[in-house]
Amino acid sequence: MKTKSVLLIGLGKFGTQIAEELYKLGHQIMVVDQNEDRVNDAMKFATNGQIGNSTNVDFLKSLGINDFDFCIVSIGGDFQSSLETTCSLKELGAKIVISRAESDGQAKFLLRNGADEVVYPEKQLATWMAIKYSSEHILDYIEIDDSCSILEVTIPKEWIGKSVRQIDIRNKYEINIIALKKNKKAIANFSPDMKLTSDYTMLVFGEYKKIKKCFGI
Repeated sequence: MKTKSVLLIGLGKFGTQIAEELYKLGHQIMVVDQNEDRVNDAMKFATNGQIGNSTNVDFLKSLGINDFDFCIVSIGGDFQSSLETTCSLKELGAKIVISRAESDGQAKFLLRNGADEVVYPEKQLATWMAIKYSSEHILDYIEIDDSCSILEVTIPKEWIGKSVRQIDIRNKYEINIIALKKNKKAIANFSPDMKLTSDYTMLVFGEYKKIKKCFGI
């Protein structure tokens, strides 16, 4: 994996968690926040840190925006600052700006004013929890777009002892099995004649409405 240079603005719980995960992946991170304690706390995950107001264009210029592979605006609770920061980053030549939204309306404004992508953690978590915990089959869920998803599902009882070829969900439901899992290890290269047992789970990809129909969700 190529090491990337990341500018992360906003060190609330969400921003700090992103910094930690980026650090684990080996990327170089500059963290920015107005709160000195937050910046100091995040330095164990960061290459560099700056204390300042990201709505100040001169302050942003001083960070060397063009040097970063992408910028993350994770400011929470102050949408005006988030919007101004996003807009200024793009105007200053940021290659990619990823901004946090807390509502559909915020997401639309951010996308119209400089954000290349928007993350919506509260909505994504709510969707994930609703889908996972409302069905006995679903173990995990990743939304690809408004219609398609990847789900990890348990093997229905009626499929136990049958092969992937026999259940034939690609032709019956237009769903692809992209991997099988056993003991938390994924098996991507599996034979279509492989017999399914109760200790397997499967990763399936397709339109969510078709996955719902297939698994009776």
